[in-house]
Amino acid sequence: MIATGDYVTLKVDGVRYLEKAPLPYWLVAASFRIFGLNTFAAHLPLALAAGMLMLLGHRWANQAFGARTGFYTALGVLTSVGVFLFTRILIPEVLLSLFLAAALFAFLKSLGPIAVVPPRGAVLAASGEVGERPAMIWYAGPLFYPYVMWGSLALAVLTKGLVALVFFFGTALLYLLLTDEWRKWRLLRPFSGLMVFLAIAAPWHVLAGMRNQGGDHGHGFLWFYFWNEHVLRFLGRRVPMDYNKMPGWLFWAAHLVWLFPWVLFLPLGMGAIWRRFKHQTFTLTRNSNLLPPLPILLAFMFVAGTLGALRIQPASVVVIMILVYIALIVVSHRLLTGFTASPFYRIDPQQKTILLLGLFAGLVLLFFSFSTNQEYYTFPAYLPILLLIAATITRAEQTYAFDAGARRWVTFAHAALTVIGGFAALALMAALWASRHRAFVPDVGDLLAHRGVGDYTLSMSHLFDLTTDAFAGLRLPAALAAAAFALGPGAAWMLRVQRRHVGATTAIAFTSAVFLIAAHVALGRFGGLLSSEAFAAKISALESNGGIARDSRVMLYGDQAFGSSIPFYLGQQVGLVEGRSTSMWFGSTFADAPKVFLSNTDLVGGWGVGERKVLFVPLEQRDTVDKVLAARPVYVLYEASGKELVTDRPLEVGK
Repeated sequence: MIATGDYVTLKVDGVRYLEKAPLPYWLVAASFRIFGLNTFAAHLPLALAAGMLMLLGHRWANQAFGARTGFYTALGVLTSVGVFLFTRILIPEVLLSLFLAAALFAFLKSLGPIAVVPPRGAVLAASGEVGERPAMIWYAGPLFYPYVMWGSLALAVLTKGLVALVFFFGTALLYLLLTDEWRKWRLLRPFSGLMVFLAIAAPWHVLAGMRNQGGDHGHGFLWFYFWNEHVLRFLGRRVPMDYNKMPGWLFWAAHLVWLFPWVLFLPLGMGAIWRRFKHQTFTLTRNSNLLPPLPILLAFMFVAGTLGALRIQPASVVVIMILVYIALIVVSHRLLTGFTASPFYRIDPQQKTILLLGLFAGLVLLFFSFSTNQEYYTFPAYLPILLLIAATITRAEQTYAFDAGARRWVTFAHAALTVIGGFAALALMAALWASRHRAFVPDVGDLLAHRGVGDYTLSMSHLFDLTTDAFAGLRLPAALAAAAFALGPGAAWMLRVQRRHVGATTAIAFTSAVFLIAAHVALGRFGGLLSSEAFAAKISALESNGGIARDSRVMLYGDQAFGSSIPFYLGQQVGLVEGRSTSMWFGSTFADAPKVFLSNTDLVGGWGVGERKVLFVPLEQRDTVDKVLAARPVYVLYEASGKELVTDRPLEVGK
């Protein structure tokens, strides 16, 4: 955008890039304008978004449940594995999470107070209702919350597309129906708020549609962005097909890692939610029968059979059937008792937060259990889940002295963390011992097994490639992580036994923080594998010392994503050999697409002829390039992490 001055049509290597919403890239472009073209500026917007997500979670939890829950929520955001991992790479999920969480918070505030008791600093409105003293411009008062909601929702759409509307309105409609608050719809300012939404979200979509027509088979931006990138992607029929779908069991089980270590307290929260559900559906409806009547049971079996016939993944079927069971219980008890109101119609403000966040997190998880997915797609559910877990921990600590159930589940969480930490520490120490005689290699990527796990379309695939030799490059972070796991869980449990609850929970966060610092160091050792910056530096160095001419033709083999660091750090357009794939395909079909796409025939025909050719070869394409250039001279300029930089003629004499 900075190079072209075009902030409507995104481009990669000069090629139209129409599959993503623009806001994350606008923010990075603004950061580049301020701080220059560097990696710090590229990552700064996401870092700030993560900090704002933490602050928003703290404020919401603080108002709804109290200061301790706010503190724990902030700790959860800052020390969860998933939040750490998926803000290291330039993806929009943390921005989407921030805007959706802000929209949900403003939605709830628009309908009424979210605190059971007036918070410190509360003020009395003219109507006699308790309200908070505004601390920031976007908390200016009840009249502004609906517009904060609509504005945040518009920014979410500009961050990730229409999926933001699915998550928000799906959650809001379910909430309004369950709580019978749909009568308050006017408080949401739907008409004037919609104008605010359109004023923010519509201009880019309209301009992008007008400026990007005439692609593949006459399709333009509207077809590609709305139909191909939203509907067909969800159905797994996107063109081109370049996404994997995680197995159902792995999709659900992975969240035990992404939300670690706080997920260990999830059973405590599930038990509390189930007790509250029973109270709302059975006690308040004056019916203690836990089983639905026979017709409802038959309907339940019919739905289960239908899902099985559709070949929906078993793990997702289980989740759906739990939700169906809950819905059938609610409906059947209302019919049997004549209790016309929703069982959730008189829940208190705290329970409204629990219900809203529970619905939102469940919808996000369920949606991506059906859609094509990557590990990080469910990121928007992290803050709601972490906030609910924090509230559960706070409640358990407050009732620890007299609630045997709370003590049992808290003890379970500490025992599980201690066992997991013990096994992790032992495994790390065993790996350190096994690699004690291996030479230290700073670039771990050179020593990976390269098994092709998941064809490397899943972001964490390379973790399965670690070998003993590779572990020799990870001694420092491994030792740091082993120490954290060996000492931290035990210290936290000891503090819990002494009923020093804040210290115990903080010790868990500290253990995770030390582990994440170790992970940060370890991921730095994967730099040669995860980035191609070193190859760009090599090209620049050869140009500077005269080893190659500055007008040499730089090319990448395969998809540009294999070596996207090279055009970024070189600051120039590069050729793509057999690179009309994935995100580059649709842009390449426009008549004005730059002449950067080359075929194998073009590569062989121009190899050794005319200007010097410098070709970056990713690991995944080395065998292919060896076959294509088998009859041509190839000179290796640089090699690291299984990737090569080759040229078609020797370097200049003495270089």
